[in-house]
Amino acid sequence: MKPIRLAINGRSIETSVEPRQHLADFVREELLLTGTHLGCEHGVCGACTVLIDGAPARACIAFPVALDGASITTVEGLADDPVAARLREAFMEEHGLQCGFCTPGMLIMARDIVLRLPGADDATIRHELAGNLCRCTGYIGIIRAIRTVAAERAAAGEEAVATRCSAVAPPLHISPLTLPVANLLAAARENIAEPASPPTAAAAFMPEPLRNPVEMVQEFEVPAGRPDVLSLFQDPARVIACLPGARLVEPSDGRTLNAEMVVKLGPIQAAFGGRAVISADPAHWTGTIDGQGVDRRSATRVQARLVYVLDEVEGGAATRVRVNVAYVLQGPLAQMSRGALARDLAARLTGAFAANLAAGLRGEAAPLQAAPLNAGALMFAVVADWLKRLFRKR
Repeated sequence: MKPIRLAINGRSIETSVEPRQHLADFVREELLLTGTHLGCEHGVCGACTVLIDGAPARACIAFPVALDGASITTVEGLADDPVAARLREAFMEEHGLQCGFCTPGMLIMARDIVLRLPGADDATIRHELAGNLCRCTGYIGIIRAIRTVAAERAAAGEEAVATRCSAVAPPLHISPLTLPVANLLAAARENIAEPASPPTAAAAFMPEPLRNPVEMVQEFEVPAGRPDVLSLFQDPARVIACLPGARLVEPSDGRTLNAEMVVKLGPIQAAFGGRAVISADPAHWTGTIDGQGVDRRSATRVQARLVYVLDEVEGGAATRVRVNVAYVLQGPLAQMSRGALARDLAARLTGAFAANLAAGLRGEAAPLQAAPLNAGALMFAVVADWLKRLFRKR
């Protein structure tokens, strides 16, 4: 058991929790807030959606033990919220509910949509609701209800409300072990100079800010000096060559790139095509890579930001690369980005990138550049590792 402090619907709570108890079970069984419904318990259906520090999140894959100090709002906590009250009326007017099982999660997500996107159209609402499933209504009434309230807020001149953290903000709940690295990366991000836009059509590409991203910190060493590593990070073709399953689809101008990354998960193969922009601050040995893309077959959208810091080791003969990777995955394949499994997969992808980077700096062919990236094989390796650790403890 671990002691934690939480604010639940505005009420401060101090208690002890089991590390394996997820947030949905905690609010339902310990606090009797049964408005949070449990469906798939895999973070896919959205029935258990709550607000964590103001942002919608899946309660079945969030754990109170990792949320010490957070503010949680369940659907009961929105009883007196005027936006939620208007949405409840609109759901009834537009016949946006039948059995009602998905409705609490739908209302919380709907409230987030109309706050962030007043005047949202049907296409935008459908995209934002991709992670909330309903087996009854066919979604038409739900979309009409949200569109009605969003239109009312736009007509009233209501401004968009930022309900989610920005890409440059540090994680809300970060492990103490990674805090020094995160602070260093945050300082580096503040010092990164934005290069002037070149007079090309590529300058029109501007990465969108990440909202409520999954964020992880990794570091590794490569057998080369800092100037060589910094030079590689500023060369789009060499960076892409280090990413398993990735390739440039057209020549780069040195600052922006148009690339494709193919990911295979069992029988499913997704090809994420998109753009990225590279910037660097050589004086501080730091830089960023911002990108976004979409798999046209499934309409799954990915946004990512990588911040790197280079430190000399072994008297300058080698370089420690510290990276902060933040990403958001939206759409039908978004279940691939859930919880600790996604972090392990991302860590293994970072490991493959490090191996390819080291090989490239030695002038060798990338050993892990097979295409497409086999996420299924990585996932199998993650599960195998978990099983090994489990049986070692017994």
